[in-house]
Amino acid sequence: MKRFITFIVLFFACYAVAKAQDLNARVKVVAPKLQLTNKRALQTLETAMKDFLNGRKWSADDIAPQERIDCNFVLNVTAWDGSSNFSGELQVQSSRPVYNATYTTTLLNINDKDFDFTYTEGQTIDYSDQLFQNNLSAVMAFYAYIIVGMDYDSFSKYGGTQYFLNAQNISINAQTTSFKGWKAFDNNVNRYWLVENLNNKLYNNLREFIYNYHRNGLDIMADNPAKARKYISSILPVLSQVDRKRLGSYFPLAFFTAKNAELVSIFSNASPQDRIQAMNILSLADPANGGKYQTLKGN
Repeated sequence: MKRFITFIVLFFACYAVAKAQDLNARVKVVAPKLQLTNKRALQTLETAMKDFLNGRKWSADDIAPQERIDCNFVLNVTAWDGSSNFSGELQVQSSRPVYNATYTTTLLNINDKDFDFTYTEGQTIDYSDQLFQNNLSAVMAFYAYIIVGMDYDSFSKYGGTQYFLNAQNISINAQTTSFKGWKAFDNNVNRYWLVENLNNKLYNNLREFIYNYHRNGLDIMADNPAKARKYISSILPVLSQVDRKRLGSYFPLAFFTAKNAELVSIFSNASPQDRIQAMNILSLADPANGGKYQTLKGN
């Protein structure tokens, strides 16, 4: 009887943990520029980060195992005192499947260059939505909410709003800390500006574009490529209307970082007229990647 009760308890405990997972996060911690004699601490950190991201409930919905959001966290440790103080860069990527296709589309591709934190081997990574406890959990939770918000925005118009607000709350709680990346004056490409843009109505047109692009464009590409391409071409002018003049225009930058290669691929098989139109709009909206868009002229 005791064994049966133990089995039941373990079953429901495992079920609860499995049900809590929203992310399918792959985590890698590397330190290519450091001469390390003991790499166990980095391996322990990698496991702790992965368990933290995958073991928590980030969304308000029950997400089936096959619906978990694929994402990658690559931490490049650039400095470590051999004890508990780390500095590094965090690459964060997320993607979502395209309907009826084997193709997955990138939603987020960000390199956070201001990631300092403390971590002692074997410690529990504590986190609370109500207060700032440590920079390691705050940064990971911040990007977890951004990832979930971007995913929801791609499936329903403004569907990610609550998660962007959750990320903004983390940013607000971090304002009294000395860690970089949380404040407006640190630089204009950081966590503060990313979540400010995502919650700013000035960028609602870009959020609407993301929804329409994915649901009414990419998601029908497998069944009707010509119709999908024509629809994306019709909404492309929206990108030239996105405000990039304000200090902190990080959201548009993040969008084009994730999507520039995909946009070129979509229009590479379009008619000459549509290719030229796409090239002109994209070059104007995203001059940093203008050279890539120019390739559309020669196809």
